[in-house]
Amino acid sequence: MMKKLFLCAVMIALAASSSFGQTNPSKRKTINIPRPVANLPFSDAVLVGNTMYLSGRLGLDPKTGKVPAEVKDELRLLLGDIKAVLAKGGMTMDNLVYVQVFCPDLSLYGAFNEAYRAHFRKDFPARAFVGSGPLLFGARFEIQAIAVK
Repeated sequence: MMKKLFLCAVMIALAASSSFGQTNPSKRKTINIPRPVANLPFSDAVLVGNTMYLSGRLGLDPKTGKVPAEVKDELRLLLGDIKAVLAKGGMTMDNLVYVQVFCPDLSLYGAFNEAYRAHFRKDFPARAFVGSGPLLFGARFEIQAIAVK
């Protein structure tokens, strides 16, 4: 019985790893857009097959490299930045399947949801809104995400 269970588990693991929705998992393409803080050691996104992995994004003003004073402005820049990265990979916000939001001030949950809701035409992606410690540059939000075409 144990041998059958082990073999079944191995077969399932092999099937899952070889067909995880990737058309060619060995082909990677990095995606970068101009950003206010240059020369950082990461890509804005990596496209592997039909899946895009977006690095953490902040809503920085492209002219100053700083977080705007108003929450609405920060969210507009942040969500616009995510749209720009997705577009460079041939995707839209509707291709997002998972979004993780970091926020040091959970009282901003409602303001975030209001801005976020306006950027989707279809169903919302799965999402986590995580209370965090301080974010880089004093940002109020950081988003990382996964999109599938």
